[in-house]
Amino acid sequence: MKSFSQLMGEQTLLPIIQANSVEEGVNIAKAMADAGIALVEVVLRTPASLAVISAIKAQLPQLKVGAGTILSAKDHHAALDAGADFIITPATSDTLLKALADSPVPVLPGVSNTADILLAREHGYSELKLFPASLSGGIPFLSAMSSVFGDIIFCPTGGISASNNKDYLALNNVFAVGGTWVAKADWVENQQWQNITDACAQACK
Repeated sequence: MKSFSQLMGEQTLLPIIQANSVEEGVNIAKAMADAGIALVEVVLRTPASLAVISAIKAQLPQLKVGAGTILSAKDHHAALDAGADFIITPATSDTLLKALADSPVPVLPGVSNTADILLAREHGYSELKLFPASLSGGIPFLSAMSSVFGDIIFCPTGGISASNNKDYLALNNVFAVGGTWVAKADWVENQQWQNITDACAQACK
């Protein structure tokens, strides 16, 4: 099975979709795809989220679509049933990592401190999401981790923006950055899809 970073390929932006309806989610995904995005994360934070994953998969088959905010085995199974191509968690625990051990798709566990990193490493993970990145030490923390956990690479998410994403990507232990800044809530609300396309294109430069 491919690792999460292999699934991402050359793409260094993990764009996050939070949608209140299927139509909204598909429109966001289309706007992202128009910028050349090949992989998106749909966070399970609204009642429509699972249906959004299925709809994007059906209408934009070229996109890899993953499920974020996975907190339990139940969430994992529901995401897989919806067609998720990968799984992302916001946090980690022994119970959750055991539940995800046999996942048929790549998993990116979320960590926020050294204990989390060690736990995930003990479960065999070498690719992790730092979340919330800005509140978990940000760039200084990731820099310090490169010497302690030399075999771990990160996708920081949370507090990443147009102004700092390149600083994160400059770190040798960061393979991608995740964020919602490329699909701001007011753009979605006002159906300003071109703003999303432009923001994604700018982030991918």
